Amino acid sequence: MEKGKSGIERLRNNNYLRTVDYYLIVPVFLLTVIGIYVLSKVLSSGFEDYPNNLYKQIFAAGLGLMITLVICLLDTHFMKLVGWAIYAAALFLLILVPIDGFSNVDKWGADSWLSIPVIGMFQPSELAKIGLVMVASNIFEMMGEKEISLLKGFGLLALVYGPPMLLILNQPDLGTAMVIAFSFVCILFVWGVKYRYFLLAISAVIVIGIPFIWNFYLKAYQKKRILSLVFEGTDIRGEYNLVQSKAAIASGGLAGNHTGVFVRVPVKESDFIYSAVSEHLGFIGTTAVLLLAFFFLCRSIYVAARSNRKAYSYTVIGLTAAFAFHFIENMGMSVGLLPVTGIPLPFISLGGTAMMVNYISFGIILNISMDRKIST
Repeated sequence: MEKGKSGIERLRNNNYLRTVDYYLIVPVFLLTVIGIYVLSKVLSSGFEDYPNNLYKQIFAAGLGLMITLVICLLDTHFMKLVGWAIYAAALFLLILVPIDGFSNVDKWGADSWLSIPVIGMFQPSELAKIGLVMVASNIFEMMGEKEISLLKGFGLLALVYGPPMLLILNQPDLGTAMVIAFSFVCILFVWGVKYRYFLLAISAVIVIGIPFIWNFYLKAYQKKRILSLVFEGTDIRGEYNLVQSKAAIASGGLAGNHTGVFVRVPVKESDFIYSAVSEHLGFIGTTAVLLLAFFFLCRSIYVAARSNRKAYSYTVIGLTAAFAFHFIENMGMSVGLLPVTGIPLPFISLGGTAMMVNYISFGIILNISMDRKIST
């Protein structure tokens, strides 16, 4: 017997490969490979910074894998501390965003990024999604175990969610705020809120929330995006990206467009990367992405259902919900089923911040999955 180490630590050191959940690793690895392949095609066709931008993406994926490995080596008992550390770091960086003197408002319509030496542009709101889920999960567990009252618990949740959400909405970054809200609702649902309360909340959002957001928060271009989704053809200029995305998807055919003549789609490397997947890999490629994403999400939900602590289950559900929102919204907006937002496609879209944050989330889910297998 080794002294000074827990049973979980000994098992991870001696039987690490046996505890790894390959049902999670394989789809994520394949999505990453597909993303790098498609980006190599997109970025090589006219991007000034090519091939440096592709190398940065590969580096971000490699660094993400290393971060995942480190997270998997941690005992799950440290997850609470990790969650608070991520939350504190994200909140600090969010406070710096409006005062750091760097802004991309003219280019992207929001001041959501920091310019960090060596690292480059970094979006703190991406990190906040993880920290909020992990901190909230522990609070929900304490309420469920009667360690704290419901009043105190929801008061703590308001204090935890309030500052980062206000800072994110002030950027403004409605897309990320929606992801955070969706994750919270999913955790709340799994925690045990009754259906009637959800129906009341949805009714309140429809009657009060939507009119308030429409009249006092959404900007003119955002309103046009929503209206053009409902009434196609009302804003030809605003619908240009979507029209081009549909044309690129159609040009892919069964196995990709091999003519060498590709459709010009703005932000094809990020927001509309799904159109590039279709254009270069065709129906086969888009179907593969759909199936891999679906399998990854289903496996993550299975891990949540089999976890040995409520806090771990809530954490996996919250992170899975964030992934699901990204997958559904990005694919949906690319084909015209959902409004256009700046939501990237996980593990595929260009973006070092998004790639590393995706792998941090993945590492946490994988860590909890390994703990589940070790404990059984």
